[in-house]
Order: sequence, then C-alpha cells, then structure tokens
Amino acid sequence: MTGADVIIRVALPVPLFMEYDYLLVAPAPLPCLGGRVRVPFGRRELVGICTAISPEDPHAEPRAAIEWLDDHPLVGSHMLQLIRWVSGYYHHPLGEVMTAALPALARTGEPAVQKRPVWWELQNYPSTSDQTAAGVDASFVPQPLQTLLATLSRAPRQKALVEHLATFGRTSESELVTAGFGRELLRTVATRGLIRPTEQPEGRPNPGQTRAPAPAEHQHQIEPTEQQRLAISDITDSFGSFRPWLLEGVTGSGKTEVYLRLIEAVILRGGQALLLVPEISLTPQTIGRVRSRFPDSVSFHSAMTDRERWGAYLACRDGTASVLVGTRSAIFAQFDDLRLIIIDEEHDASFKQQDNLRYSARDVAVRRAQMLGIPIVLGSATPALESVDNVRKGRYGHLQLTSRPGASAVNSFHVLDIRGHQLDEGLSHDLVRVMDRHLKAGGQVLTYINRRGFSPALLCSTCGWTATCTRCDSRLTVHRQPVVMRCHHCGFETPVPLRCEQGHQTLVPLGVGTQRTEAALERIFKDVPVLRIDRDTTRSARQLEAHLATVHMGKPMILVGTQMLAKGHHFPDVSLVAIINADHGFLSADFRAPERTAQTIIQVAGRAGRAERRGEVWIQSLQPEHPSLQRLVNEGYGAFARDELDNRLAAGLPPATAMALIRADATTADEAARFLEHLKALIGPGITVAGPVPAPIQRISNRHRLQLLLLAKSRNALQRCCLDIRSQPSSRTLRWSIDVDPYDSA
Repeated sequence: MTGADVIIRVALPVPLFMEYDYLLVAPAPLPCLGGRVRVPFGRRELVGICTAISPEDPHAEPRAAIEWLDDHPLVGSHMLQLIRWVSGYYHHPLGEVMTAALPALARTGEPAVQKRPVWWELQNYPSTSDQTAAGVDASFVPQPLQTLLATLSRAPRQKALVEHLATFGRTSESELVTAGFGRELLRTVATRGLIRPTEQPEGRPNPGQTRAPAPAEHQHQIEPTEQQRLAISDITDSFGSFRPWLLEGVTGSGKTEVYLRLIEAVILRGGQALLLVPEISLTPQTIGRVRSRFPDSVSFHSAMTDRERWGAYLACRDGTASVLVGTRSAIFAQFDDLRLIIIDEEHDASFKQQDNLRYSARDVAVRRAQMLGIPIVLGSATPALESVDNVRKGRYGHLQLTSRPGASAVNSFHVLDIRGHQLDEGLSHDLVRVMDRHLKAGGQVLTYINRRGFSPALLCSTCGWTATCTRCDSRLTVHRQPVVMRCHHCGFETPVPLRCEQGHQTLVPLGVGTQRTEAALERIFKDVPVLRIDRDTTRSARQLEAHLATVHMGKPMILVGTQMLAKGHHFPDVSLVAIINADHGFLSADFRAPERTAQTIIQVAGRAGRAERRGEVWIQSLQPEHPSLQRLVNEGYGAFARDELDNRLAAGLPPATAMALIRADATTADEAARFLEHLKALIGPGITVAGPVPAPIQRISNRHRLQLLLLAKSRNALQRCCLDIRSQPSSRTLRWSIDVDPYDSA
C-alpha cells in the first residue's frame, strides 16, 4: 500500500541528542512507527528508526528519504517508549541507544525475514529431553551411547560433538558452530550415520492460545520443595500485573527449577518469557536446561554471530520462540507477547555495561516490566544491597529458599589465620593438609584466586624496580603459558626481561596468580590432576564444556580458577572450596568492594557440597577478625547485607543517595582536568561534588583519565544536573561520559 508524501521523524546512529525529519515521497509504502528507513545524512547513508509520523513541529525543508525498509515495526511502541526512557535516564543519544538495542544486521538494513535454521540431533538414539546439562558421564549415559563413544576414541572432535548433542539434545546448527563444531565436521559425522539434520522445533502458540501439557513421559520428574511451591504460587498469582520479586535462595537451593516452572506457566497461557543470565560461559548450560523443557527457546549473547542474533531477535518478535535466554543486551529484544522477565544472579556486575551506553540491564528490566505490567523475578543467593533496600521499603516481594533439596547440607566455613605463616606460593601448610584430606576421601577441591597469570608483578630485589606498562599506569603481569609479560588493561605484551633497568639480574615474581597456584599444586600433589579454568585457558564455550566434562567424570582432582568457577556451575563432587585470599576486598577504598567480596565468597563457596558430600569452605586471611568477614562466615550473607546496608545509609552512600560519575580522558591530564573544572562550575545547588580526581588507574593506552563524582539526595535533582551538562562540547583529543548509578569507579 502506498500513499501521499509524508514527513517522518527518524532516530539515527549519531552522537547527537536530536532526531531528524525526512520526506517519504509517494509511492513509497506507508510508514509505521518503529520501522526502518534508509536516509541521507551528510555524505553518508544511514539506517534509522521512525519515531514519529507527520510530527506537529516538522523541521524546515526535510530531505527526501532513500528507502523504506519494513512492512511491520521492527521496534514496537513499548520498546520505543523504553528506549526513550533509557536515553533520558542514562543521558545517551536516542539514536545510539537504538543502535545498542538492535542486532548488527538490523542496522545495515537486512530484510526482517526469518531464515529457517538447520537443527541437528543424534540418530537412532533415545530422546535426551529429560537430561540436564550436567555433562556426559557413565552415571547416566545409556549403554548404546557408551558403545558409540568408544568407537570414536580416535576421533576426539567427532566424539565431542556426539557428547554435546547427547547432553543438550536437538541443537541448531548455528549454536553448534558457536560452540566450536564446524559445518564440515557436522557433515562428516552425518555421513557416518551418527547424527542427522532435523526440522526446527514447533513454535509457540498464537497469542491467547494455550499449549497442551507435554506427555507424561516427557514431563519433568523433579518434585519441588515446599518453599519452591510457595515461590511458584506467589509469583504465578501476580501474572498480569507489575510485581518485582526478589527470590533469595542459597546456592543449590533450586532457583533454576523455580524459573523453569514459571516459564512453563507463562507458555501454557500463550505468552513468552525472557531469562537473563550474567555470563556467556553460563549460557550453554542454561540454554541446555531450558531447551530440554521448551524446544523452541533461543539464545542471545555476544559469542553468537550477527546472523544468529538477528534470527533470535526475529524469532522473539514474530512469536516463533517462547523463551529467550540471553546476557545483558537481550533486555532490548522485541517480543510478540512478553509476560515474564527473570534475572538470574541479579547482583552480578556484568549486568552493568561499562562503556558507551552505560546502562544496567537489571534496572532496565525492572522498568520494562513496569511499563508492560508484568512480574519480574530477581534471583540470587547474594542479592545486591539495592535489592535488599527495595525489599525493606516494600517495593519488592521477598521469597526465600533457605535449604538445598535432597541430602545436601549447608557448608561449614573456616577462617585460616595465616599471619606469621610461611606460605608455599600463597598456600599455607594447614590448607594443604585440608586439601589432602578431601582428596584422599575421593572428593574434588576447588581453589579460588581472582588473579590470572603467574604473578601480578615482577620486582627487582636489589633496587626495587618493577615492570610497568609503557602505555598504562599499571604493573605488567607475568605469564608462564606462554612466557610473556602482559598488561591486563590495554593488552600490551613484552618478553620477560632478564635484568631490570639498572642491569640487576635479581628479578623476583611478586604475588600469586592462577598459573603460579596451578604449578605449586602440581608439585605438591604429584598424583592428582590439576585443572585451571580462567580466561587464558577457556576462551570459547567448547573449551569450557570440555573442562566441565572432565570435572563431571567425578575423579579426585583440583580445580584452580577465577570468578569463572564461582557462578552457576554444578560440581557434585567438589567437597572443599579453598579461598586463597579474602582480605583485599574488605580493605578497599571502593565502597562497593566489601559487598562484591562477600558475594564472591558465598558464590564460590556454593560450588561445594551440592550432592551427598558435605562441603567445607576454608578461607585464608591476614585479618581473620575483620568484622565483615566474621559476620559473613558466622551469620551468613543476609546478616552481612543488612549490616553493610546500614553502614551505607549512615554514610550517605547509594542507595541512600543517587550517584553519577563523570569521566573524562584526554591525551594530557591537564586537558581532562580543565574540562571537568568547567563542568563543575555549571553544577548548581543540591549536588555534592567531589573532584576532579584521577581515576584509580589514571592512564590507560596513553590516555589520561580523571573523574567527577556527583551525589544527590534527590534523584530528580541529579537527573536535572546531568541534563544541564550533557550537551557540553568536547574536542578531538578529549572524550567524556556520564555514568548514572556507576558500579565500578575504575
């Protein structure tokens, strides 16, 4: 259908706080709000989103648009409203928020038509829809598959593919490629008759149509506990209205089962659900569990290709996907009939975008649920203090899962005083004895240290020289695999020197990282396998799956890792968690550091004792009497959180006040300081200002970084202040940004 000439208003991906009018010349298709249009902009052509048709105050002499791209809105009216809110609240240009909200192919004008994906499954093998993503091992693999895997002992990549499909069931070709299984490998294994392509799972019902329950033999067999039933009932009763729920459950208490039951209830009513997870590394496990219940679910995260993300976006928009499991950016996905949002590990820092559009996916999700009038569930064993405060004020409902299902018992905590102890690469003799006891009892040991590399510094014991990055104000980290010195801020690498700048050959690696701990444990426990899992050893989902499969074999072993091991993983044979150093976070000048440290301790501690084995958590400390540490291990995270929240409120820190951080970086420190002083002069009464001060790491990639901290008792006053200053011009050599509700001051 075509019509007369019409003026449309368009949001374009440019760093300016304005929209632009264009003339859509007949016989172009009739425009729709939220559709895409290709327009001229200077000497370029850009793809933008129509935000208004025939605006009341059109700009003078609009240029003609080049091409209208969509028959139906790509961005619905609700999403347009949400994106406008995000633009205003976080003070980021509307067109650039649109850019962040849409998949890359949408921004190039790719036709909004779903291409039918290819799915793969094992051939002549029983359905695995009731299997979890716990990994393939002899405890639950049917004998026919064991025989099949034995025939593939000399073809490890083919064997890994078969194990993957046995674990996760029918999987799309795009996700298999993302997991590291190439299309050529798929075809090779198919020619052997081991796997076969199949049709896409059936899509969800039409809006308002209910889905029949699955046959009894395919229904889930997990019987919920009384606390789980209560949580499911209360949240289900809130369907159809806005209601935030904090689901606080100890690690291993079955929060995921609650999520799955709620999603099932939504689908049976003909709706869709969004499940946000914090880490890409957790997505394969989670999507596997979700797909075993809901075959038409899709995933959305940065490890996928542009084509895959575009397909997932369209599947949600068109209603052919009932569930979307994704990381932070999935909060902007368009849905046909979204009725429930769930955020797993809602406290996690990765829900906060730390550059460009600095939004919190958790907070945007709450706003989206409010606009839609639907419930939102925030799940965590260690909820953020902001969420605890919202429960106190009655804004959030509070549901608790205080015990683990089955025979699992609560872990016991022990603090090791290492003052005056001689440590072996950071390990005390007492901790080594505890490790040995658990290994001899057939258990697995998880050793947590949140530093990658071999050593965080290289020091000359003669003159005190340390190896530093030439581009950043930071020390270089020593790595042994490969042997190199690396800056973890800018990526700069250099060979490990033999001498310091003064020519001394007395260079000593100072401090302990995961590689150094791994080497020490291999030396101490010569007959026990040691497996390191960090960003250096685990760069893809396939590598992570291979590591997890090794762990799930159940043999005594030692795991060494960073926060990658702390989140969401199910290790039924881990009986001991050893935390090498818990002091730094409790002593940091960052007011959020104690909260983050406590959350990490509880999360990593939750990897132990998840099955029949009783779990123990041993924490080495140079300040064992620290009140925050003592309250955490003796009274639990709830008591710690209440006490820490009271301290925050008494000090006038968030959530008692609203906060914004203004960052500026330039080629010289003086230029950044002058600019921030200029902004400071524009700030009116009612705002407490600190700075300009250097950022915690003042120089990164040869750019000098300074910041202003703004605090206000009134959030509206803070927003007005940011609105007054956000249009200030910068220069070619200076960049600056406003970070509302900052999470990290670095």
